[in-house]
Amino acid sequence: MRRTLAMASLIALTALTGTTQAQAHTAASTGATQARTAADTGATQAQAQAPAPALPKPTGSAPVGTTRLHLVDASRPDPWNPEATERELMVSLWYPAKRPTGRPAPYMTPQESAAVLKNFPDVAPDAATKVRTYAGLGAPVKAGRLPLVIMSPGFSFPRATVTSLAEDLASRGYLVAGVEHTYESVATTFPDGRTTSCLACVKGQDGAKVAASRVKDVRFVLGELTKGRWGRAIDRSKIAMVGHSMGGYATAQTMLADPRIRAGVNLDGTFKLEQPLDRPFMLFGAPASHTPDGTDRSWRTAWPNLTGWKRWVTVAGTDHSAFVDYAVVRPQLGIPAQELDGERALRITRAYLAAFLDRHLLGKRTPVGTYPEVTDHSREVAS
Repeated sequence: MRRTLAMASLIALTALTGTTQAQAHTAASTGATQARTAADTGATQAQAQAPAPALPKPTGSAPVGTTRLHLVDASRPDPWNPEATERELMVSLWYPAKRPTGRPAPYMTPQESAAVLKNFPDVAPDAATKVRTYAGLGAPVKAGRLPLVIMSPGFSFPRATVTSLAEDLASRGYLVAGVEHTYESVATTFPDGRTTSCLACVKGQDGAKVAASRVKDVRFVLGELTKGRWGRAIDRSKIAMVGHSMGGYATAQTMLADPRIRAGVNLDGTFKLEQPLDRPFMLFGAPASHTPDGTDRSWRTAWPNLTGWKRWVTVAGTDHSAFVDYAVVRPQLGIPAQELDGERALRITRAYLAAFLDRHLLGKRTPVGTYPEVTDHSREVAS
């Protein structure tokens, strides 16, 4: 299956405004008009006076630590850069810490922030560097074996965009690894100061090719994490994967390829599943595209091949970017966002993720709470 992904010059705009990949070309003209209008009305000055944006605080009891890893897979060339003979990846780890030490981790580098906000001249290019996070850099990890959750962001989205989800899971006792898929993000900064762009963001890009590359990325990262220092902190019998958008597609494909991953979640991603997947899987998305009669038919097509425990859930008032940090960052920066309040959107997503992972990795029932915005379509589709 081929999917047309946004061109590189449109990627930051498409991601931030919550537009699906199929709507990228429409978003180009509309977004440009919005940006010019905002600039003309003096929004730059208003942004300068606005308080720094902040993510919602983690809801668990444990303090959270974080660190970053630079991993190099010498066994394969980079699939997007023909000059790179090795595949380089940046990975952020979030984990329950022994104690709350270390300064809060920066959200993005200046280069990453500028790339994400490129199409919004009314927003300061460094605005995303100022987003408030809560994990302490280098805080010592809690003793014992921890369940592991791999997170794969959306196409063009930096791994930073899953921070609020990752910090929350870490505060609940999970080790979380956010994988940056190099050249599939608008910008990735490496420890030596290099910042790569989105070479994969070309018109007519094959979604299946992107997902296949991510499968290799994640399997490599899993191998690296389960050995050495971090291997001593991981319970290898309790590994799950959560993906947003293209990351959701990659989650299903990685589970087919790697039995180490016991459960998976697709956050609003179009995906393809042509063979049975017998482990727990949750579909969690926006209603415009992902109700059973929505615009994206891939969920209905894939549903019969999800042969294990499964759920199909949508959240009213959300859009494509409402399941990650952009739910709260966009309105705080004056960028068009979903109808539903951003903090509530993330509260719902966090609650459902925690309940799903607690059930299928830890074997415990965690109450979700009552959210009128949520609709479970599982029985409707089954009938």
